[in-house]
Amino acid sequence: MIRRGSNKSKENPQASSIREALETLKKSTDFVFYKKERGNVPYVISYFSSIVNAEIIHKDILPYIQEMQQVKDLKEKVPIEEIIDVTQPKDLLEKLPLGYVYIYFPESAHLGVLIPAKKDEKRSIAPPEVEFSVVGPKESFIESLDTNIYLVRKRLPIENLRVEKITIGDLSNTEMALLYIEDIADKENVNTLKQRLDDIDFDAIGDSAYISQIIADNQRSPFPQILDTERPDRTATALAEGKLAILVDRSPHALIGPTTFIESISTFEDYLLNWYAASFIRIVRMASIAFSILITPIYVATLTYHYELIPKDLLATLITSRRVIPLPPILEALFLELTIELLREAGARLPTKVGQTIGIVGGIVIGTASVEAGLTSNVLLIMVALAALASFTTPTYQFGNTIRILRFPFLLFAHAWGMVGIVLAFSVLAAHMLQLTSLGRPYLEPFYPTRVRDLKDTFIRMPFSKLSRRPVHNQPDDKVRFKPKDKRIHRDIDE
Repeated sequence: MIRRGSNKSKENPQASSIREALETLKKSTDFVFYKKERGNVPYVISYFSSIVNAEIIHKDILPYIQEMQQVKDLKEKVPIEEIIDVTQPKDLLEKLPLGYVYIYFPESAHLGVLIPAKKDEKRSIAPPEVEFSVVGPKESFIESLDTNIYLVRKRLPIENLRVEKITIGDLSNTEMALLYIEDIADKENVNTLKQRLDDIDFDAIGDSAYISQIIADNQRSPFPQILDTERPDRTATALAEGKLAILVDRSPHALIGPTTFIESISTFEDYLLNWYAASFIRIVRMASIAFSILITPIYVATLTYHYELIPKDLLATLITSRRVIPLPPILEALFLELTIELLREAGARLPTKVGQTIGIVGGIVIGTASVEAGLTSNVLLIMVALAALASFTTPTYQFGNTIRILRFPFLLFAHAWGMVGIVLAFSVLAAHMLQLTSLGRPYLEPFYPTRVRDLKDTFIRMPFSKLSRRPVHNQPDDKVRFKPKDKRIHRDIDE
């Protein structure tokens, strides 16, 4: 008796801690603990049934374990890579909730091994929904990190494409990948982004949007400082220009940085059209953004302070339209703007078919009823509707939200000081954007600081023959995309 007690006191403390870790995990009803005492090699197998693929266990693990003669044959016989030796109880608490299977052999001094057997439940690759394009590839990212990396590597099958995986989140253990091309991406940008990712201290990362907000240079700015995209083709093109990309597991979007203001209002489809059409569309898109922000404030400022700006032919129409309106222009404008926002939010939150019906019918009914009730004028209703329509031309959803927010400060400034207030609001906005940065790079490049060479791809997109060098604002190590002197003039055979 005394001898047995002595042996028990000399038991490996790590094995005792392993049992305590298993007892902690057993508190979950989906945790499986099975002990096999008969056979050549008795073993204990433990895993979470809700996250482990049972087919892998029964086909690729158990048959080989039951045929083993010695414990050391495990890694040679089981046809699965990444078999991890358990060295401390922490390994169980970290790996088992991620889809690993723990196998322990009581007759061995070894603490056991962890074998990956995670379920691979994922949706198929589908066309982009937010950044849809008429021409070009029809693939978008999904909620699988490895699949998303594959979609990028398929477009960049080169040895210099670096993928560095990082795990963040004390509770979520979210895995993410930093992608860049080694000989092109600026090392300072790479080190800056690595440092910001390493400094993240957050318990649960739900989506890539968490990361974009945490690593932003100015978290109080309404402007997106990290570009969000669901298109692998746009991500691959950005990497080729010297940018960096972040892919987050369980998120169907990629983050691209450093980014600029002009990239937030451009689309990948701009490069799939000829440069005349692409430049025209960009100019229309920029004019639509300015129209969406300024048209309602100009209306309020004009009717409140600057009647002399109204043409004589239009004055009679405005008087007739506002003759029975009891509200001042600012309240009339706020009423319609908030109504548009309510319809937009309701349409986005309701099921697709119901949301479309609410948006169309609600807009018609509320607009007509508000005019007939004498709460708003016909002229302002048309302006607000056009402004809402113009705001939909923004290609990125985050930048579209910024446009929606900016209209309200401009409205308040217009009501307070008229046209002077609009100029003041624009000055404040310009000052904010001038000091804004993305991963330490100026947000308004190539306008400020001026990069003449990069102006070829801003409001006007020049032909590809003029874009022989990578953008300066990315500070790429390899600045040349192709040599202009290598261009060939297409000639007929007879020449």
